[in-house]
Amino acid sequence: MSGRFITIEGIEGVGKTTNIEFIEELLRDAEKDIVMTREPGGTSLGEDVRELLLGHKHDGMSRDAELLLMFAARAEHLNKVIKPALDADKWVICDRFTDATYAYQGGGRGFDTAPIEALENLVQADLRPDLTLLLDVSVEIGLDRAGKRSEPDRFEKEKHDFFERVRQCYLQRAKADPDRMIIIDASKPLEEVQSQIHAAVTAFIKQ
Repeated sequence: MSGRFITIEGIEGVGKTTNIEFIEELLRDAEKDIVMTREPGGTSLGEDVRELLLGHKHDGMSRDAELLLMFAARAEHLNKVIKPALDADKWVICDRFTDATYAYQGGGRGFDTAPIEALENLVQADLRPDLTLLLDVSVEIGLDRAGKRSEPDRFEKEKHDFFERVRQCYLQRAKADPDRMIIIDASKPLEEVQSQIHAAVTAFIKQ
């Protein structure tokens, strides 16, 4: 694979949508061929699974089913979108990836990391993101922002403690892998947030 794989992570309300658009502009200005995608989703099957996971039809879904659905959608996403794009020398920008599974299903749901790691290795083999930007805000700020934009999905209806565990798991992963995972202070004004992103992405392009 000769393309590059960039993922964007963070809890609800960190500003992923706005800042992913900014990252897209940076890469297009650098004349990169880009594929924009998201998880769960990215394929027809993945978008159907996304509806199952985020909608309220299956409130009370077991955490085992939730984890397996995440990786089922990811397997399809990798084989239909991500790997072909990387093989074609494209740059893939993905709104969330497996770090989110560790954070939400591992940290949030309390899942042991062993089955997550096993599924990661099964589905992804040695494929990992080249760069991950973790947009970080406090849970209070994130939930306040998220509450102003739309009706909450199945995850957004979780309690404060759930999101605190998710955030702490993200931060622990960033601390353990600082070369790949860069923390962006998303509590700052947008101009400052995007200045941090610009510095990180520009440095990555030059590698």
